[in-house]
Amino acid sequence: MAETLDVSADDAAALASPFLSELIKQFRAQDLHGAWEGKSDAQLLEPYILSAEARRALPLLGDPDPETLWRIELFYNAIGLSIERATGVMVSPMMKMHHEGFGRMVLIAGRLIVVNKQLRDSHRFGFPTLAKLSEAGTKFVEEGVGMVARYGDVARYG
Repeated sequence: MAETLDVSADDAAALASPFLSELIKQFRAQDLHGAWEGKSDAQLLEPYILSAEARRALPLLGDPDPETLWRIELFYNAIGLSIERATGVMVSPMMKMHHEGFGRMVLIAGRLIVVNKQLRDSHRFGFPTLAKLSEAGTKFVEEGVGMVARYGDVARYG
C-alpha cells in the first residue's frame, strides 16, 4: 500500500460528508495511545481503499485478518451512529462472521432491523475511492433512517 493516499477533488469533498466524519470519529476514538494524532483523515481511511489492481491480486477465497474485521465493524458502527444521530433511536450492531470471511451484519433499533447486510469475501472489503466509501455508507444511513421513519413504533417501543 502506498505511503500516502492521493486525494482527488471528489475524495476531498467526500471527506467532508457526515458519514465519513462519523467514520473518522470512530477511528480516532480507537487511538488510545495517540499513535494516529499526526495522521490526516485521508491517511486514517486509507485501509478502506482497495484499487481494482489490489482487489485482483487478492485470492478469491481467503480468511479475513482481524484488522479487516475490525475495519468492517467500524464501518457499520459509523452507519449505526449516523442513523442514531438522525433519528434519536439507539442502534446496536451485531456481526456474525465465519472464519472463511462470510457472514451477516445487522443493525438493530428496538425490534427493527434497520440494516441487514450479507457479507461475502470479507478479506476483500474495500472501496475504490473515498467518494465510493462515503457513497456506500451514506446509502446505508439513508436506508436505515427510512426504516426507522416507516416503522418508528417498532424501533422506539419494540
